[in-house]
Amino acid sequence: MMKYFSVILVAFILISCGSTQVNYDYDEQISFSKYKTYNYLPDMQTGLSQLDANRLISAIDIVMGEKGFAKSENPDLLINIMSDQYRESPQNSVGVGVGSGGYGGGVSIGAGIPLGGSKDHQTITIDLVDSSEDILVWQAVSDSNIALNTNPQDRVSYYTKVSQKIFKNFPPEK
Repeated sequence: MMKYFSVILVAFILISCGSTQVNYDYDEQISFSKYKTYNYLPDMQTGLSQLDANRLISAIDIVMGEKGFAKSENPDLLINIMSDQYRESPQNSVGVGVGSGGYGGGVSIGAGIPLGGSKDHQTITIDLVDSSEDILVWQAVSDSNIALNTNPQDRVSYYTKVSQKIFKNFPPEK
């Protein structure tokens, strides 16, 4: 029974991660080929628990390494991470009404019954700042469904997939 539940949970997380939407923006005047190194803002307020922040940073380190960037104490780019969580209420409902009317008067009662449950979402914003000029050069904002009560391995998988999706189109090509 527990094995069946674990398979369902992992499938749910993978499906949830599949619904991650990412929007990008960047300075088109910047030549990203000049950037080779990165690090994180020292006093970052991620909005994540320390454990999840560490998972996300580890996942970003892997992705940046795969893209040829090296972590440095004197970086070309500084990464800032911000996140927020919110609950989305169901958008559909069924209306139920009871009414009575007669000659000269009437009474009615109505109610809406929501269909489906609410969904928990997480928005992660990644800013890349040119460290020498202190200007924002690239930004990605992701929004995804998140399962709040998962085990550590599933959280690692979630943040790995989100990081890969966030940095999929980085650095931008002209």
